[in-house]
Amino acid sequence: MINTFVRPADHNDHQQLSNLIFFETRLHRHLDWRSPLEWLGAPFYWALDEGGQITAALACPAERAGIAWVRLFVYAGRWSANDAWNILWSTARDEISDSGGATVAAIAIQPWFREVLAANGFENRQQIVLLEWRYQPWPTYEANEIHIRRMTEADLPEVEWTDAASFDPLWQNPLETLERAFAQSMFATVAENKDGIIGYQLSTGSTQRAHLARLAVHPSVQGQGAGSALLSDLFTRLAQAGVGRLSVNTQSDNQVSLSLYQRAGFVRTGEQYPVYTFAVPAYA
Repeated sequence: MINTFVRPADHNDHQQLSNLIFFETRLHRHLDWRSPLEWLGAPFYWALDEGGQITAALACPAERAGIAWVRLFVYAGRWSANDAWNILWSTARDEISDSGGATVAAIAIQPWFREVLAANGFENRQQIVLLEWRYQPWPTYEANEIHIRRMTEADLPEVEWTDAASFDPLWQNPLETLERAFAQSMFATVAENKDGIIGYQLSTGSTQRAHLARLAVHPSVQGQGAGSALLSDLFTRLAQAGVGRLSVNTQSDNQVSLSLYQRAGFVRTGEQYPVYTFAVPAYA
């Protein structure tokens, strides 16, 4: 009889997990600045081992204390989605509780994964909506006493402070994540006034299209034009690079962001994906 058990995944599992991720279509991957394999060795990363063969995996490592995104869920065809999830999630929930608890979250792109999460008590918290800007004339926007310039690596600690003030804890980016995002960005700029950095944007892309991965303005200066100035500067940079399309994602209940993007000429694509959360309590 084959011995089947759940164990922590580590760097020795790299090849098996790589094969599982590559060959299996039953796969959930988080939209992330690092691949699922780069998280190997981090806490909250489990493999379902059948006689030395990994046939399923679940990873929800925490970037911030108390917040753990489901970054990988994959399983071989011999399992059903619910069976593979239930076995891995049972271990995950216990270990997360032992470690002090956390909110576990997932952006469920595939319908089958939504069904798994809903069946296991995850709450549909909000939707991620997609918008797109296509090249069009735009007015140059300059806010009083706000200057837009390229971001440097030395700016990142101050950028982290702005990010933390601008978002709910579920969506905040720690410094290590911002460092990775900056390294992978096509355009990265900051908005600053006499007090320092008050906003920033990070965009990725190619010669054909770009994606606005992050835009934040400190709440103390929202409504004073920093967001519009960041977008106007980005549009200029994209036009100079010959890039005519820019996409962005935001939360369905973030009316400030939605209003900013729609005023700038972004339109909804019709695509949207639910965000599910589950509060795992700490063991008393």
